[in-house]
Amino acid sequence: MSSHQQPLHPARRAVRAPGWRRTAVSGTVLAAALLALPCGLSPAAQAYERSSGPVSAAGSASAPAEATISEGQVKEVAPGGVLTYPSVTSCLTVTVRLREGGLVGAHASLFQVPGELRSDEILAAVKRVVGSRAVTAVEVRGAVGAWHPSYFTKAIESYGEGEQVPVPAGQDADGLARAVSHGLGLTGGPVSVSVEDVPDGDQVVS
Repeated sequence: MSSHQQPLHPARRAVRAPGWRRTAVSGTVLAAALLALPCGLSPAAQAYERSSGPVSAAGSASAPAEATISEGQVKEVAPGGVLTYPSVTSCLTVTVRLREGGLVGAHASLFQVPGELRSDEILAAVKRVVGSRAVTAVEVRGAVGAWHPSYFTKAIESYGEGEQVPVPAGQDADGLARAVSHGLGLTGGPVSVSVEDVPDGDQVVS
């Protein structure tokens, strides 16, 4: 295995697909539990505007050598390239390692940043960018304890008045791995999805 395919942290748990559970609690409890977890968002950033449009796929040959991925964004770098995820606090990052050597990364935010992708849109966008190219590994890193697996299929802000919003009860690494695997269409295959809780701050993946 080449150096760019080596695990970044030995403490990660590698899990495989499919299915996840949901736990319902009131939106009031959700607000109390999650608003204390900043993701670099101002009040204006919590206006929950819809995403501005689809993410287009670009092959690794035409991808840049470096990319910075902010909340709600998906980008790709060429083989040997570097992805930087700035100010990761209550967010999760999803990095897909391609067999050809490139990386596709996503910065999933608990609450939608205006003009960017919601948490329930992010995996579909990654899947479009990856396309039919072979994947060797997927790495999920960030505030694992702040995320319920269902946020990848129904974003927090999509719940209506009176609806119960799931709230995480501790770190569900297995559930998140299954949700990401399912969202990327990797269920039943040999590709592992590793999940790691990491301290707040910038993440650099190469």
